[in-house]
Amino acid sequence: MAAGLLIAGETVFWAVLAAVQSNSGVAELDVPVHDGIVASRTPLATAILSAVTTVTSPLWMTVIGCALGLGWAVWKREIWRPALLVGAMAVTFAVSTLIKHDVGRGRPAARYFMLGPDDALSFPSGHTFGAAVFLFVLCYLLVASRGPRAGTQPGKRPGTQPRTLSGTRTTSVLAFTAAAAGTLVVGYSRLYLGYHWLTDVLASTGLMLAVTGIVILADGLRTAWVSRPAAEADLAAASPSETDAHRLGDHHR
Repeated sequence: MAAGLLIAGETVFWAVLAAVQSNSGVAELDVPVHDGIVASRTPLATAILSAVTTVTSPLWMTVIGCALGLGWAVWKREIWRPALLVGAMAVTFAVSTLIKHDVGRGRPAARYFMLGPDDALSFPSGHTFGAAVFLFVLCYLLVASRGPRAGTQPGKRPGTQPRTLSGTRTTSVLAFTAAAAGTLVVGYSRLYLGYHWLTDVLASTGLMLAVTGIVILADGLRTAWVSRPAAEADLAAASPSETDAHRLGDHHR
């Protein structure tokens, strides 16, 4: 899963970047999409999407991520997964800033901005990147933190286990669907308010997939490393001792 997300994310990002630099492919949709969304503005949508984009600014996402990570660490007395969330947010901010300055792409015309001037660079969308990483990484960490316990309680009848696992899968699907919907709303808000091109948002989505893949890889490796001594102990306890093996051999003879 981690490798698939990383490869898919990198593929999307580099494909979009190539289209932007050559002004071809999906980049040809930037102006038509921008003009169409600007023409469809309404007072209600403007109020809602302005609130969305304000709350999901890179600064607010960083603050919310750090506060949630700290609360998680104190409440659950766990450091690893809260640190993963905070680390993912920090990497997102750093990568977004680096790519913006490296690509140097300008925003759409300032006359279309609805929340005042913004002279920052456009590619990728920092709002979309930060919000998407926060939502997807948080969903993964929450699901991963409760997944190993699903269907493993001793004393349960065999017939009850599939329903428990099915419930876990349903929760996971709903959580990631909500994360995807939230990402779409944030990305659309940046297009609607006039601050980004379509390709800025698409590139951010690719970067989000890559960062999420790295988080899953790191968490999986750490989980495997921590559980290795217990697995080895279980294997040793389940394996017959040398004395028992000799007795078993004598019995067969």
